[in-house]
Parts: sequence; structure tokens; C-alpha cells
Amino acid sequence: MGRGKIEIKRIENSSNRQVTYSKRKNGILKKAKEISVLCDAQVSLIIFGASGKMHEYISPSTTLIDILDRYQRASGKTLWDAKHENLSNEIDRLKKENDSMQIELRHLKGEDITSLNYKELMALEDALENGLNGVREKKVEVHRMFKRNGKILEEQNKELNFLLQQHLALESVGNMHGQWI
Repeated sequence: MGRGKIEIKRIENSSNRQVTYSKRKNGILKKAKEISVLCDAQVSLIIFGASGKMHEYISPSTTLIDILDRYQRASGKTLWDAKHENLSNEIDRLKKENDSMQIELRHLKGEDITSLNYKELMALEDALENGLNGVREKKVEVHRMFKRNGKILEEQNKELNFLLQQHLALESVGNMHGQWI
């Protein structure tokens, strides 16, 4: 004797609803795996529960992107717009630029330079010389600034010592007058 039919409507009791969700979610995930293995079907299943938690299954022989691309072609519905495509292209461009900059940085450090030809080595040498000249100029500028600041501090120190000597002299004169009175 089998179970009787149930009416398909929202389960009002939250505890019963959660138990039913958990059992049916596990059941549908199991069925998705079975149909994928038994029938060599490409399956993608995504479930979002009421709490927002995601559960998914994707056939081992495919990827979600492949499934979505096939769905888009078969249904004629646009899932990815030009904006997303442009962002994807921009990401790819930035990755290539980053890779190029990483290689250039290694070359500037003197690493992996055996693959460079004569012209590239000359350009690298020029870039390093320009960088070295810039560093030297900055070093001289900082040295001058330290010397200038040192002179200013020495002058301020002399002024403060002079003021201190004046103050001490005035104080000693005041003490002498206090003794005579």
C-alpha cells in the first residue's frame, strides 16, 4: 500500500517545511546525479533555500558556463549581455598587462634576461640607467634638504642659547638686586 497523494501547497509549519525541504533537496540532487551517470546527460542544478543558502550539482563532464551557453543558444534567451562580455574582455586584457609587467619587473631585477635579444638588453640598460639617475638626483635633493634643515636647526639652537643666556643674566641681576635691598 503506497502513500496517498498530498496537496501541493506551501507548508505552513516552518519546522515541517524545513524537514520537507531538506529531504526533497537531497532527493532531487540524488536524481540529478543518477540521470547524469545513467543517461550520460549534462545536468546542472542550482537550489536556493529560503535562508538563501545555495546547493548545486553539475555533471562531472561539463561546466556551468558550458551548460549556460548551451541553454542560451537553445532557448534564444540572452543570459550575458554586452556589458558582461566587455568586462570579461577587460579582465583578460588586465591579466595580460599584469603578466607583461611581472616579466618586465623580473627583467629589471636582473632575472630571466637570457631570453632577451641585444636590442631588448640595450633598452633595459637605458631604463635602468634612467632609473639610477633619478635615484641619484633624489638622493642629492634629500641630502641638500637635510643640510638645509641642519643649518636651520643650528641657527635656532644658537638663538635659543642666546635667549637662555640673556634670561639667566637677567635672573642673576635680579637676584643681586634682591640681596642689596
